[in-house]
Amino acid sequence: MANTSEVIYLGGFRTEAVHLQSGDKIVTDAPKDNHGRGEAFSPTDLMATSLAACGLTTVDILARKDGHEIDITGARAEVLKVMASGPRRVAEIHINVIFNKSYSEKEKEIVEHTFKNCPVAKSLHPDIKQLVKFTYL
Repeated sequence: MANTSEVIYLGGFRTEAVHLQSGDKIVTDAPKDNHGRGEAFSPTDLMATSLAACGLTTVDILARKDGHEIDITGARAEVLKVMASGPRRVAEIHINVIFNKSYSEKEKEIVEHTFKNCPVAKSLHPDIKQLVKFTYL
């Protein structure tokens, strides 16, 4: 099995992660409240953001795989990460998922269940509160 990524420490609380299959790069920086400059995603920002990205992606995969006609193109997620101390860790992830289309009650049920059960949601420690709100415009 091939490696997924390589992370290089750049100094000054920054890293560069390279996705080995595509060559795509992500730079991280420590947050301002923890010695960094806050000029890029922090590793914990990426974790919280990954929950939203995974939820949206998984909903779209299911919609295509199971023949549902649920188009979520244009949906967006607002993410808030809440840190705790002693030890410093992510305590809560608040996500407001906003859809710009109408869906039936059954489609909403499928979307919400799928989002909340995406691989990242199931991989996070159970002590991390995942507070997900769904807004349909």
